[in-house]
Amino acid sequence: MSLEVLRIGTRSSPMALAQVARLRKELAALRPDVRTEVVDFTTSGDRWSGALSQLGGKGAFTRELDEALVGGAVDLAVHCVKDVPGDVPVARGTVFAAHLRRDSLHDALVEPGGRTLDRLPPGSVLGTSSVRRIAQLARTHPHLTAKPIRGNANTRLAKLDSGEYDALLLAVCGLERIGAAERITEVLPLETMMPAVGSGTLVVQCREGDTEVLDAVAPLGHPDTHRETEAERTLLHCLQGHCNSPIAAFARTEPDGRIGLRARVFSPDGKEVVDAHEWGRHPQALGTSVAATLIRDGALEIIRAIPH
Repeated sequence: MSLEVLRIGTRSSPMALAQVARLRKELAALRPDVRTEVVDFTTSGDRWSGALSQLGGKGAFTRELDEALVGGAVDLAVHCVKDVPGDVPVARGTVFAAHLRRDSLHDALVEPGGRTLDRLPPGSVLGTSSVRRIAQLARTHPHLTAKPIRGNANTRLAKLDSGEYDALLLAVCGLERIGAAERITEVLPLETMMPAVGSGTLVVQCREGDTEVLDAVAPLGHPDTHRETEAERTLLHCLQGHCNSPIAAFARTEPDGRIGLRARVFSPDGKEVVDAHEWGRHPQALGTSVAATLIRDGALEIIRAIPH
C-alpha cells in the first residue's frame, strides 16, 4: 500500500484537537507505517457569537471541513456526531468511514461550590445554549434560569470562573477530553437530562471511493457504536429536527444484540413532551419506528411550532 501521509481536517478548538489526538493515537497503533498531519480550521460556527439558527444550524461547524474534504485539501475529517446535521445527508461524495468507541453519553453540572442540581437555590443562572438542555431543565427544575452561553468548553469555564454564571451544563465526554473532568460536580442521570443524538461519538469522514484511506481508517470503527448512532440519526432524519428542536435520544446495545432506542421531543419550555422507547435489531428500521411513534403522538406539531 502506497499511503504514507493522512491529512486530518479538524476545527481548531482545544476540544476538537483533543479528539484528533485520540484518532491519531488509535491510528498509529493500528498503522504505524502511516504518518498523520493535522490541518485545523476556524469554522463559521466558531467565529459566530449569535444564535446558530442564523447561520443555518449545526452545519456551521462542519461546512468548511466538508469543503476541504471534497476539494482534496484534507484526506479525512473528525467530528463529534452531535455536531453533524441529521436532517440532511452528509456532504455529497463523502461517507462516514468509522465510528470510534462511544464515550460517556451523560451531561454534567459544573458548580464552583460543589452543589448538585437539586441543591441549587431558586434563580441560579446556568449557562447553556442547548435547546435540549434548556427544555429539560425547565421541565425538571423550573426554579432555575438558563442563560445562553457560546464559545468552546474552556471559554465557558472561564466565564463561570469570572462569575458570569452560577453553574454550567456541559457534556461529560467533552470535559474528559480536554482534561477538565475534575470540574464535574454531578453527572446527571439520563432520565433527568437525556442526551443529544450522537452524543459521545466521534466519527471519521472520508471521500467516497478513496479506498486507501477508507481501508486504513475502517478498522478503527466500533460496531455497536455504529449501529447505535445509525439508529439515532435515522430517528433525527425522520423527524427533520432542526437546531432549535429540543430532541433527545440515545441507543444502547443489549447483551442479546438488540438495540434499545429511547427518544423524547420537547417544547422549548419543557411543558410538552412526547416519549418513545423501542427495541430492534436493524438500526434504520428501529430509528424509523421510534420516529413514527413520536409523530403519532404529536412530535411534528411540536417541532413545526418552533421558529428556525
